Amino acid sequence: MGIQKDRVKFNVGGRIFETTATTLANAGRNSLFGAMFDDDWNLNSDDTTITEHFIDRNPDCFPVFLDLLRTGELYVPQNLPEKLLYREALFYGLLDHVRSAKWGPFDGNRLRPASSVTGRAPGDGTAIRAGPDGGCCVAHGSMVHVYDWMMEEHPPINLDYQRVNDAGWVDSENIVLSACERLGKGDGGMGLFNASTGELRYKFHVKHENQVKSYTAGALSFSSDYKLFSSCKGRSNEYGIGVWDQVTGKQIDFFYEPPGWSLGDADKLQWLHGTNCLLVATLFPRKDNCYISLLDFRDKSNMVWSWSDLGAPITDERRVRDAIAMEETSSICVVNEYEDLGFMDLRRSAGSVRWSSRSRLMKGKMPDEPCYPKLALHEGQLFSSMNDCISVFCGPDWVLTSRLRRSYGGSICDFSIGGDRLFAFHSEENVFDIWETSPPPII
Repeated sequence: MGIQKDRVKFNVGGRIFETTATTLANAGRNSLFGAMFDDDWNLNSDDTTITEHFIDRNPDCFPVFLDLLRTGELYVPQNLPEKLLYREALFYGLLDHVRSAKWGPFDGNRLRPASSVTGRAPGDGTAIRAGPDGGCCVAHGSMVHVYDWMMEEHPPINLDYQRVNDAGWVDSENIVLSACERLGKGDGGMGLFNASTGELRYKFHVKHENQVKSYTAGALSFSSDYKLFSSCKGRSNEYGIGVWDQVTGKQIDFFYEPPGWSLGDADKLQWLHGTNCLLVATLFPRKDNCYISLLDFRDKSNMVWSWSDLGAPITDERRVRDAIAMEETSSICVVNEYEDLGFMDLRRSAGSVRWSSRSRLMKGKMPDEPCYPKLALHEGQLFSSMNDCISVFCGPDWVLTSRLRRSYGGSICDFSIGGDRLFAFHSEENVFDIWETSPPPII
């Protein structure tokens, strides 16, 4: 690529800036500057008398962008609002440059608190889900508040007194919500909504014996081939796990609940890409006993793997509160209310739990209204929430390596990772924290 060495002058909102085509070429072809130059980065202009190019935008942001293109570093003056910077970056086509300079590769041991956002709804929240682009949504009763990655709130999604049970991002523009049916009025189930406008695009129906049924939808999960899974509980025989096509919204399969098991009340679903199986976990205190299974929809005559504490001597220290599958080690990790981790070998049918007390012993120290721990696995790191803290475990032995704590807002009722961010949702003050990975130092 031949790059013009001549200087280029801009008048941005009345202020004069000079730079070179070499610097502007770092913005890439998809930027405003890429449209101003030809393939050899010579100015697309037949008028050789033009000495400066006028851009009617905020002049305070322009030098930040020039420094970013020159050095790869992002320095934002304290008096410059970040939302203004993001808006201007969107105009110039530099959002990806800003984000890559602002966030380093996700690392639980290098997360730093970026900000806290106070929710707009009273009472306890249900769940928080990180979006693929760094935004999030917060389920709160029958309301879902949606934020883009700049933490600008979109119009809320109101399900008209139907309690939201779970939420999941299909992509940065679409959200699936699962909800309870209303007695006597039907409704309930699941719908695909536009994240920006809150518009309902279509519903996911359950059909039993060729009849559309009213049902309560619970936990959600998504597969890489655009399938949507949800736990379903209806009034007839439609108890189990339903499968839909994300693109068309059509039901394509259903795994009916075997006798003695609980699939329709599942707290957590997790699609395992390597084995084409679905982890289904129904946990205490939703049920008196815990049920964890792996389902293969290609053979619905039995479960690939299953475990339950039914009939086993149960102590409070061994009540399973959350579970997550780890395909690389062929194991399932569970956690109890004291943040003790337990492990089960998927290569052994109905194996026992190998408990390992690795963190705080919380026995006798639980708050008056405890928020039960949640688990997440991201890029080889294991995360576990407990009260107002999130623990990070690493390595083959899952050694505790760091803790994330923000005391404001009370106990953490849910957290989620996505778009190089971690969101932690506190219960008491309806506030969520945003954690970001700082970019590595440039030497």
